[in-house]
Amino acid sequence: MNKHISAAPRALDLAREVLNIEAAAVQALSTRLDEKFLHALDLILSCEGRVIVSGMGKSGHIARKIAATMASTGTPAYFVHPGEASHGDLGMITDEDVIIALSYSGESQELMTIVPVIKRQGAKLISMTGNPKSSLALAADVHLDAHVDKEACPMGLAPTTSTTATLALGDALAMALLDAKGFGKEDFARSHPGGSLGRRLLTHVRDIMRSGERVPMVRENAMLGDAILEISKKGVGMTAIVDDQERVLGIYTDGDLRRTLEKRLDFGTTPVRSVMSANPRCIGPDNLAAEAVQMMEQYNISQMLVVDEKNRLVGALNMHDLLHAKVI
Repeated sequence: MNKHISAAPRALDLAREVLNIEAAAVQALSTRLDEKFLHALDLILSCEGRVIVSGMGKSGHIARKIAATMASTGTPAYFVHPGEASHGDLGMITDEDVIIALSYSGESQELMTIVPVIKRQGAKLISMTGNPKSSLALAADVHLDAHVDKEACPMGLAPTTSTTATLALGDALAMALLDAKGFGKEDFARSHPGGSLGRRLLTHVRDIMRSGERVPMVRENAMLGDAILEISKKGVGMTAIVDDQERVLGIYTDGDLRRTLEKRLDFGTTPVRSVMSANPRCIGPDNLAAEAVQMMEQYNISQMLVVDEKNRLVGALNMHDLLHAKVI
């Protein structure tokens, strides 16, 4: 075989055909969802144990993904290999568990070996197959039909459309469970604390803001020169202008300074209040840091003051603080 022969025209046509076949198969699933899906949902919602997902070969790979998706979205679940189950891992399954068994043919020998034991234990069984008359489908408490008209493989051999359809059906079940349990963003973040998503959903402004002596601030009667010194000293790129109660009246930034220089104003005699930006964009300490990022991007600013419910200055942050905290 000549490895240098260009396959571009044929490859693009085939790739588009694969995507179209799989998309059509997933779309067809939605028209077949019925009370059986709701029954499966109820079995899992009433489960006092864990959801165990199992399958062999390519179905096993899909089973692992479904278990991982459920576990990360509020439904405790894990994968058990059916071959290992018949050699001791069945001890991981209790009568309080729900088993989701995946086999497109519905005749996986490894699964059918352990199904009778699962049934005798009293665990509930949900099957996902492409054949509602298969042994696995008939043995299950609930059968979910993942049938597809054809595989996307040109030879009709490699599991392609069938595995995509089964994965999509598993995702549909996981998301229905998520919604039924009221699983929210903070719940999701707690199961993803090590990633960027967790940082975005768990990090609040108070966690990263500058506070105390690190907050740049001058009184409303201060001169422009005092504000410039405070900006230089605190290194945030701005200073707040506050009244005697430390309520924010305005902000003076590096950008304001550049515009002031063009006017050639006297730093010693010009009140900073006359050149500040009044009513600046502020944020509360209990807001998510991700909200600060969104506001900065929306209003094209790089610094923000942090205020309490009475508009009193409690902190400050800039884009560098957010970058350092890896919220961005």
